Amino acid sequence: MPVRRTRHLYAIAATLVLTVTAPTAAAADSSPALREVLFVGNNWDGTADVIESTGDFARIGRIDVVPDKAERMAEINADPIRWIYFMAIRSGVGEGHDQLVDDMYSTPDGTSVVVSRPSFADVVSLDLATGRINWRFPVSGYRSDHMAVSPDGKRVAVSASTSNTVHVLDIATGDELGSFKTGDKPHENVFSKDGKHIWNMSIGEVNTALDATWLDWTKGDRRITVVDATTFKQAKVIDMRERLDAIGLKDHSDAVRPAAFSPDESKLYFQVSFFNGFFEYDVATDRITRIKTLPKNPATSDDRTTWVNDSRHHGITMKPDGTKLCVAGTMDDYATVVDRATLRQGPLVTASKPYWATVSGDGRSCVVSESGADRVTAIDFATGEKTVSVPVGDHPQRVRLGHVEAGWAGAEDGGR
Repeated sequence: MPVRRTRHLYAIAATLVLTVTAPTAAAADSSPALREVLFVGNNWDGTADVIESTGDFARIGRIDVVPDKAERMAEINADPIRWIYFMAIRSGVGEGHDQLVDDMYSTPDGTSVVVSRPSFADVVSLDLATGRINWRFPVSGYRSDHMAVSPDGKRVAVSASTSNTVHVLDIATGDELGSFKTGDKPHENVFSKDGKHIWNMSIGEVNTALDATWLDWTKGDRRITVVDATTFKQAKVIDMRERLDAIGLKDHSDAVRPAAFSPDESKLYFQVSFFNGFFEYDVATDRITRIKTLPKNPATSDDRTTWVNDSRHHGITMKPDGTKLCVAGTMDDYATVVDRATLRQGPLVTASKPYWATVSGDGRSCVVSESGADRVTAIDFATGEKTVSVPVGDHPQRVRLGHVEAGWAGAEDGGR
């Protein structure tokens, strides 16, 4: 082939490549920058505060998570059975209030936040720019609860507590990808780091007054259910009753509450109903290896029926390097950092009914929600001391790391 013709063909090919690839590169460059934040769910308000994920944890904006409240209430009032459950949630687990936001996760692109709303028995995706609802998924039964998002951010698992079911949804569309059955009253969900398994902890009946140790059997079937996150087939069931009995703790509840894995997922640290402390569970040997009993607050009543939803301590998280744990001592009104190697606790940081614990964006602080004081408080992992408290809405519970678009300062109209 003549050299001139060959060069001409190369020039045409290069032009075609530039024509095809240039828009793609431009599109990539135009992707909005993201800002890491903490989402704080104000359960009784029906709002979520968005705050800085580090530093002074200042509030950036607020989201109305129930823009469709009038429509949902009309549906509930028109259905006697739904109304009965709605009122039972208000008078029981809601402590006289409606439960309007339990858990929340942002989408990977930072444009939406997905929220579980217990009293409305659903999950919704809210557009962070407008506050409008992208999609809504009614769960089976009459109450939605804790969620978990897959490591790739594409799937969200939500507990449907009255139907003993976990639904797994496409986070972008709300389509159900599958579901699986659990023990009684599924609660916490955790994806494994590789995204291959989901761990669900069922807590049984926590709203009855049958709280004496000898009546523990009335609380129902409480267990950890581990499933394949693709097929949703059961991989194994862990009954902590057997493991507790094996170490002579027959008087302890086996209702596993919040839990945190070690970085290598070899150990699970978990809280149980009525207990001021936590347990260490070795996954490989399938046994409880250590117990940490934390101090009791002398001002806390010994009447277990006065403890909210059978909790004594509710909220545990781990520093990313695996060296420290942070525990919310809910009914004892404190939070504390615990050294993982020695299980020695640090200072007891006074907090009003702390309900959850998570890690700051930089991994240096534990952030607890003080549901009794309507604020979140940061505790330095290194010193165990409080660094800052920030006011939020009514009864903050779940706190989750997420992202919004850079420059975001709140939804425009809440969808109203």
